[in-house]
Amino acid sequence: MDKPGLLVVGVLPDWDLEALARRFTLHLLYEAPDRAAFLAQHGPSIRAIATKGELGADPAMMDACPAAKIIACYGVGVDAIDLPAARARGIAVTNTPDVLTEDVADMAFALLLATAREIPDCDAYVRAGTWAKQGPMRLATRVWGKRIGIVGLGRIGRAIARRAEGFGMAIAYSGRTQKDVPYSFHPSPAAMAPHVDIFVVSAAGGAATAGLVDRAAIEALNPGVIFVNVSRGSVVDEAALVEALQQGRIARAGLDVFHNEPAIDPVFATFPNVVLSPHQASGTVETRKAMGALMLANLEAHFDGRPLPTPVP
Repeated sequence: MDKPGLLVVGVLPDWDLEALARRFTLHLLYEAPDRAAFLAQHGPSIRAIATKGELGADPAMMDACPAAKIIACYGVGVDAIDLPAARARGIAVTNTPDVLTEDVADMAFALLLATAREIPDCDAYVRAGTWAKQGPMRLATRVWGKRIGIVGLGRIGRAIARRAEGFGMAIAYSGRTQKDVPYSFHPSPAAMAPHVDIFVVSAAGGAATAGLVDRAAIEALNPGVIFVNVSRGSVVDEAALVEALQQGRIARAGLDVFHNEPAIDPVFATFPNVVLSPHQASGTVETRKAMGALMLANLEAHFDGRPLPTPVP
């Protein structure tokens, strides 16, 4: 019996491709020099689509693969998948929640510590021999005991809050609804901004949160604040963020996500007080293997007629 055709939209680790190839005939869209021609040739034989959160699947792709009845996303964010279009075509959508929560929360704190304690500069100071020539480096900023505000208290936001508890921090959050947690609630990022020393964005991406951290929120931040984003670039008004960095109102920032990834605004590379990361928050071997395994489990469940482990509503 022929294996179902699977369209692979973005690059996946070899271990995932090997596992997928045991069950599916793989069509690697990312290797095609002409995507439209590739879809025209292979689309009719494709019965499932494997994509990534930042790559998604648009109506044109769905129409090019009329037999595909599931889109499996390698990641939590599905903001680049046209969910109404998928529903209208009877296509199920799945993602990989939970398995990357703790790693993303780790990255939030890694960026926070790297920025506050100026770890990249410390490393360069030692490597360049400046320590031996000029003596001790300038003083940095502490993290423990500070006031932290978290935009979005979902799975990842809660994991960040648990880490903040270990640092003895006063914790606030903003969200659509108040949670049953012992943290200070604010109805919007702008309302929370004046009350925190550290501002962490962990809200889900998508149309509902586009521009959630708007100019009003950024302008309401206290001078000297540390800004961290492990959410999506679309959640933040990037122009307002750049202005705040240029004017020194935001003292330091740790950014894992941006608009127009990976061709980000080159101005970010000019800020010595910003630590940059290439959308790498879930980038550990352990988590990426778990993400691939869950994506495969969703695909197999679909073709076996079983309930999907992690469907997107």
